[in-house]
Amino acid sequence: MNDTTEAVREIERIEGLAREIRLSIVTMLEQAGSGHSAGPLGMADLMAVLYGSVLRHRPEDPGWADRDIFMLSNGHTAPVLYAAMAHTGYFPLEELLTLRRWGTRLQGHPERRLLAGLESTSGPLGSGLSQAAGYAHVVQHLDQHPDRRVYVMMGDGELNEGNIWEAAMYAAKYRLHQLIGIVDRNFIQIDGDTEDVMPLGDLAGKWRAFGWHVVEVDGHDVPAIMQAIEACKAEGGRPSVILAHTVPGKGVPFMEGDHTWHGRVPDAAQANIAREAITAGRREP
Repeated sequence: MNDTTEAVREIERIEGLAREIRLSIVTMLEQAGSGHSAGPLGMADLMAVLYGSVLRHRPEDPGWADRDIFMLSNGHTAPVLYAAMAHTGYFPLEELLTLRRWGTRLQGHPERRLLAGLESTSGPLGSGLSQAAGYAHVVQHLDQHPDRRVYVMMGDGELNEGNIWEAAMYAAKYRLHQLIGIVDRNFIQIDGDTEDVMPLGDLAGKWRAFGWHVVEVDGHDVPAIMQAIEACKAEGGRPSVILAHTVPGKGVPFMEGDHTWHGRVPDAAQANIAREAITAGRREP
C-alpha cells in the first residue's frame, strides 16, 4: 500500500467519523427535545479531524499528563463535542441519548467536573479563549512542554464579547505559539446574520492586527483542515487562529444556512429526514 492510498483511506475514515457524529447529533437532539442544531452539525468535520486524528489524547486515560487540551468556548454546541468523544471511546454511545436529562453527565453546556475528558466548563460566551490562553501559558512557560498544544473552539457570534480580544492581546504578548484557536465562521447567531447583528468585518485582519498567525479554510474540507492545523503547529513565536468557514446545519438541507435552527431541534419526522440526508450525503438542489 502506497502513501497516497493510506492518505486517502485516512481522509475517508475521518469523513466517515464526521458523518457518524452528525447522525448522533440529530438523534441526541431529537431525544432531548431541546438544544442547538445548526452549529453542532456545521462543526462536525472540524471535531472529527481533532478527535479522530490531530489531538494527542488517550480516551482510556483522559487525565494523561502529556495530552493536548481542547476547550469548547461556544458551549451551547456541546452535542458535537459529546458525539466526538463518544465515537472516539470516552464513554458508551448509548449515553448520548441522556443529553440534557436530569442528572446526566451530558449537560446542555459542558460541565468539567461531571465527565472525564472535558477540560473546561463553558456557559457564558466569550470566556473560552481566556481559559485556553491561561492553560497555554502554563504549558509553554511553566511546564515547558513543547509537544503539547492547547486548542480552543469559538463561535463567530461570541467574538462580539470584549473578553475574547483581551485574551487575544494576552496570548500575543506572551507569544503563546502552542495555543491554536479555531473560529466556527458560519455567519449566524441566534438573532440572525453576524454581519447584521454586530458586523465582524475583516475578521482575518482583526486577528492579524492583534498579533496572531491566521489561516482561513473550508471547514468541511478534511485535508484542508488537517493542513491548516499542521501550519499552525509549525508557527513559532505567536498564537494561531484558524477561521473555518462552515455551513450551519451542514448535511441537512432544510437546516443549512438557516439561522432559525441555531436554537431549535428536529421533531421525529424531521429527524428521520435529516438522518436520511446525512446518510445519503444529499445537497441542496
